[in-house]
Amino acid sequence: MRQAIPKAPLALGLIGLVPFIWGAWTTASPDLMTWSTSLIGAGLVGATIQATYGAVILSFMSGVLWGFATKAEGMKAAACYLMSVQPALWAFFVMSSGVGPKTSYLMAGFAGLLILDIIFYQLSLTPMWWLRLRVLLTTAILICHM
Repeated sequence: MRQAIPKAPLALGLIGLVPFIWGAWTTASPDLMTWSTSLIGAGLVGATIQATYGAVILSFMSGVLWGFATKAEGMKAAACYLMSVQPALWAFFVMSSGVGPKTSYLMAGFAGLLILDIIFYQLSLTPMWWLRLRVLLTTAILICHM
């Protein structure tokens, strides 16, 4: 039987989608973008909030994967620790690069993170409900970036 996603991680995960949704909404609505920019500033709307918050979340998820890696031993642990730092490194290099819009790079980062989630799940390092939560959240994030 499939284990239900606990309420707290589900609720916090869904609340964590708000900046991605807000970024997509303000990007899709020029009037909302203009109004919001004048009210709260350009850094908290559109692709800018998605990029900044996306980098934060990728870094946060590196820490989560690092925590899962502590359950492994030997070479398996070493490989998991190495994999766990990849999302944070990806975010750092994407945000530090001189390229313009970072949307497609962040989408690749979140898709890569999902692959790592699958690997950690298959290695039995995550809770049973983990992958269902991560697929749900990653799908929403990718849709918001489109």
